[in-house]
Amino acid sequence: MENGNQSQTTTPHIWQFQEYGIAALIYYGIVLPVGLFVNITALWVFSCTTKKRTTVTVYMMNVALLDLLFLLFVPFRIIYYVKQSWPFGDIFCRIMGAITVFYPSVTLWLLAFISADRYMAIVQPKHIKELKNISKAMTACFGIWIMTMVTTTPLLFLYEDPDKELNFTTCFKLFDFVHFKQNSLLNYARLIFFFLIPLLIMIGCYSIIIYSLISGRTSRLKPKAKKKSIRIIVTLIVQVLVCFVPFHVCFLLIMIQERQEYNIAWGKVCTFLMNLSTCLDVILYYIVSKQFQARVISVIWYRNYLRSVRRKSIRSGSIHSLSNVNSEMM
Repeated sequence: MENGNQSQTTTPHIWQFQEYGIAALIYYGIVLPVGLFVNITALWVFSCTTKKRTTVTVYMMNVALLDLLFLLFVPFRIIYYVKQSWPFGDIFCRIMGAITVFYPSVTLWLLAFISADRYMAIVQPKHIKELKNISKAMTACFGIWIMTMVTTTPLLFLYEDPDKELNFTTCFKLFDFVHFKQNSLLNYARLIFFFLIPLLIMIGCYSIIIYSLISGRTSRLKPKAKKKSIRIIVTLIVQVLVCFVPFHVCFLLIMIQERQEYNIAWGKVCTFLMNLSTCLDVILYYIVSKQFQARVISVIWYRNYLRSVRRKSIRSGSIHSLSNVNSEMM
């Protein structure tokens, strides 16, 4: 009877792998290379090639660094779905769960900082000098990283994996958050401070910006600057609605509901959507930085462009044209 009960208990876990395993492998197989390329390029551009740094470039560097940190754990998820079991031990599993909570918490505050930055640039142009005060921006980013680490660390010690009693080892289940109910006060505080407050900041900033643009109070702002600001606002709104709102709503439902089986599929979808943010940041980078635009285009089109110039140089017998192209691309 015990073996029968054990097999029945492990069946749902096996079913989950069969149901989501292939889709997860395809999804992460796309997200990982795209996210690495996008964020490595962005971090290089904002840290090495941008001559005049502003507060928004500091925030972009932090977003890219955070995305890369999160993507470093994706290969372990891929191995997990390939093997259909977790071979890396309980401690590393807890770290994976903590990173899952850490990533959206810091990201939402960074997006809130960018929203406040756009508010200062458009609605309060008399304080435009503050947009060049990178020391304050770095202090704000450092503070939110430390605060998130402090509040996320307890997740490493709060629960025991119930699957330890079985032969089938699982990990990284949003469903496991139900075991955090023993410290629900911390979870509700986290939802308020790391989701609701930055979300309200973004809504407030965007509402005032849109009202100012419609009412014509930003007449001194150049048309190109207005269009750029609108694109940034739309990008951030879509990213928050698609990637982070469903994840936190699902987290809240898991905390307040007794029956959890209905949230398993929803939780996996929400986690996938949150991972998508590491790729969607490319839109924000592209809008904010002309250097990023140039570097991405050069990387994508470099080979084809270089080949065409080589053909021309061979036909014309000119070697100098090729060296000129290389210098331009650098």
